[in-house]
Amino acid sequence: MGKRKGDKVDGWVVLDKPLGLGSTPAVGRVRRLFGAQKAGHGGTLDPLATGVLPIALGEATKTVPFVMDGAKQYRFTLRFGEARSTEDLEGDVTATSPARPDDAAIRAALPTFTGTILQRPPAYSALKVDGQRAYDLARAGETVELAPRQVVIERLELVARPDPDHADFVVDCGKGTYIRSLGRDLALALGTVGHLSALRRTAAGPFREEAAISLSKLEALGHSPALLGALAPVATALDDIPALALAEAQADRLRQGQPVLLTRDAPPSGTLLRAELGSRLVALVRSDGVALKPVRVFNL
Repeated sequence: MGKRKGDKVDGWVVLDKPLGLGSTPAVGRVRRLFGAQKAGHGGTLDPLATGVLPIALGEATKTVPFVMDGAKQYRFTLRFGEARSTEDLEGDVTATSPARPDDAAIRAALPTFTGTILQRPPAYSALKVDGQRAYDLARAGETVELAPRQVVIERLELVARPDPDHADFVVDCGKGTYIRSLGRDLALALGTVGHLSALRRTAAGPFREEAAISLSKLEALGHSPALLGALAPVATALDDIPALALAEAQADRLRQGQPVLLTRDAPPSGTLLRAELGSRLVALVRSDGVALKPVRVFNL
C-alpha cells in the first residue's frame, strides 16, 4: 500500500497500550504507522498503566470529546503498606504501615467510594497549576496541593486477594476520575497506606478491551492493506447518539455549515443527533426545535 505522509486516514484505533509507554508517544507511533495527518486520543493513560487507549486519526479527532466524556472501566491492584510520591510504582516510598485490612473491612469501605464523591487529584498529574503541569512542579520538588473535585464512581468491587499485601479491584467511573487517588484514599480509609502496583483500562466510552490491538501487532502489519482493517469507523465514538437520515440537499447544506429547517417532527431543542446520508456520517447537529444546526461537520 505504501502510505505517504499525510494521506487521508479517518477512524479510530483501539490500542492496547503497553506498559512503560506514555500516551503521547503511543499516539505518535500509531499516527506515523498509518501516515495520518492528524491524531489525538480519548483520554490519557499513565506510562505504568496498560489497556484501552482509543486513538483518533483524521476526521475522528472531531469526535474525541465524546470519548473523553464517556464512562471508563479499569482493573487495578492496590498494594497495602507503602505510600508513594506518585501513588504508583514509579515514585519514592513516603510512608509505611504494618496494617493490612481483611476482605470484610475492604468490602465494608467500598460504598463510601461509590456514587458522586470528592477526590483530590494526584500531585503527579497533567492538571495545570498557575499555567504549569502539576507533575513538572512535583518533580521539581515543589509541594503541589490540588483542589478536590467531584467525580462519579458507578461501581467499585473487590475481585481478588492474591495475598495480604495486595487486593484487585474493578471500577466503572466517569470522566476525570484518578484511580491512583482512589487507591490512596481507600488505603487511608482502611487504616493503612497504599499505592497502585498495577492499572489496566478495560473500556473507554464505546471502546473495549476485547477490540484492542497491540502496538507490536500493528507494527507487524506494517503498511499492508490489513492495517486499515484495524480502523474502527469515525462514528463508533458516537454510538449512543441517535442517528437521523438526511436527504442529499440537506446533507449539502450541513456540509456548507448551514442549518437545515425541519418542517415537521423536529426533535426537542438541545437534542444532539448524528446526521447521516445513507451509511455516511455527515455532521453532528443540534436541534433548536425548528432547525438542525451543525456542531461538527465531517469530511468523509
